[in-house]
Amino acid sequence: MTSTAFHRFSTAARRLCRTALALLLTGAAAVAGAGGNEGHGRTMLSLGDSVVFGYITQDGFAYLNADNFLGYPDLVGAALRLEPTNAACPGETTSGFLSPTGADNGCRLFRASFPLHADYGSTQLNYALSYLATHRNTKLVTVQLGANDGFLLLAACAYDPACIQARLPAALAAVYANMNAILSNVRATGFRGVLMVVNYYSLDYSDAAQTGLTVALNQTLAAAAAANRAVVADAFTAFLQAASTPFAAGQTCRAALLNVNPQNQVQCDVHPSLTGQRLLAKAIEAAYFETKRRDD
Repeated sequence: MTSTAFHRFSTAARRLCRTALALLLTGAAAVAGAGGNEGHGRTMLSLGDSVVFGYITQDGFAYLNADNFLGYPDLVGAALRLEPTNAACPGETTSGFLSPTGADNGCRLFRASFPLHADYGSTQLNYALSYLATHRNTKLVTVQLGANDGFLLLAACAYDPACIQARLPAALAAVYANMNAILSNVRATGFRGVLMVVNYYSLDYSDAAQTGLTVALNQTLAAAAAANRAVVADAFTAFLQAASTPFAAGQTCRAALLNVNPQNQVQCDVHPSLTGQRLLAKAIEAAYFETKRRDD
């Protein structure tokens, strides 16, 4: 088999496995819901960016069907016996979430070209408010946003460290204001379930500068969560622990937590692999159960 043929075979096999796993999870969730009244009508809503969506870089025709992309909402829904709705949009920023004219890092272009998991023509905020108005038995709402705000800052500064440090306080202040608006709007619907902010992992824990930016973003997200009685699912620590092996040495790529970069098979892009999505799901489930235990 030639290298080109092998690459095509591998790509097709990965897609087949993802589709099979998605069908398996859907079936498992249906069985769980049919097992008793406990699961009937209980829903969860996941909001956010490409991490939540389950995005895979340069996946060709797979983008034509959002079911080809498995994000942690499906995994969490099956584990918690909740029917998941994934409203995430790849490239969504905190500003774009709130306004159709807010800063954007690719969400609008993606939506114009390909379907999302959830079908809506409004902002993601308006969709969330409409969803919660008609799904009063929603038990969990997760929000993961802010990374694309950071990527826009890096691009605007052409990755110059001095520029990044100078503009970072204003960028974080904007993230806080936007997240506060998002979470307070969710609370204003009368939602009484668990409101959760999912923070971000470092792409390389051995890189102090990059990890420092992630920590600063996560601190901002935690502050907005605290102001709105939301809990935080700690993806940062979960990925750190998983990457703290002698082989990985803090590199999330080497820990197989990120998808391989199509342009370089020994490097990764920023999006979690299936292993990474499972780890995110476990962090969310742990935060959910801890919140329920504390409230009981």
